[in-house]
Amino acid sequence: MTSEDREYGAASRRPVEDEVDVVAEDTQKTATDGKGKKKGSFWKELPVLVVVALVLALIIKTFVIQAFYIPSESMENTLLTNDRVLVNKLVYRVRDIERGDVVVFSGVDSWDGEVRFEEPSNPVSAFFRWIGTAFGVVPGEKDYIKRVIGVAGDTVKCCDAQGRVTVNGVPLDEKGYLYPGDEPSNEPFEVKVPQGRLWVMGDHRSVSLDSRSHEGDPGNGTIPVDKVIGRAFVIVWPFSRAKILPIPDTFQQPALKAAVALTEATPLVGGLAGAVPLVMWRRRRNSRR
Repeated sequence: MTSEDREYGAASRRPVEDEVDVVAEDTQKTATDGKGKKKGSFWKELPVLVVVALVLALIIKTFVIQAFYIPSESMENTLLTNDRVLVNKLVYRVRDIERGDVVVFSGVDSWDGEVRFEEPSNPVSAFFRWIGTAFGVVPGEKDYIKRVIGVAGDTVKCCDAQGRVTVNGVPLDEKGYLYPGDEPSNEPFEVKVPQGRLWVMGDHRSVSLDSRSHEGDPGNGTIPVDKVIGRAFVIVWPFSRAKILPIPDTFQQPALKAAVALTEATPLVGGLAGAVPLVMWRRRRNSRR
């Protein structure tokens, strides 16, 4: 091989090495620029992601499930102060409110709050309080949580000869959820629940300002069904107390269901009883003609 050929071969190899260096350098620059762009775009998108997350959370809270903070002792020991519960806001679109349900309802323009809170002193504090209430971090001043004892048409009474609350004459066995040592009620009462309303009581009867404390109000202490926000179905905080909140077995008594069926059937029976004489009278009248 001549010296000229060797020089030509070396010359032909140099551009390949140079090309590799250039490609590596360009790749490194692209990777570096990509990282920079990704970091920059992340911080730009972060506020948007936060806003979207808040909007979605508020939509869920408004229409599906909401967290609530327990501020008082009125539902002990079922619910303790500072517990957080989740409330199903859709359940009563597919079924009626049932006796034994633990419900959250609004007392706006109705009951006074069991726990007093100072109003925020400025708009910023008011905004953060609203956010905290929406997400169950702080309690709502006009929201209550109680157990449904009577629904529309029920006669709720206390007490029978053994000191028990009765619904339509059927006694309730409340030992499973009443606060230890509490009586079903310290004062006697009897109320027929009007249409569209509910009779509610706290599980810690000796301290609960429930329907019994509002018998002098319109509705004789009952609350409007349309003020019910939803059913509390699970404790989510603290984790050590996480559990489902079922309907107690005493509300599934066959005698109670039979009494309900009889109560619901009474208007129909009365209508039939009134219709039969009318039909017989018309038949006689028509036969005479």
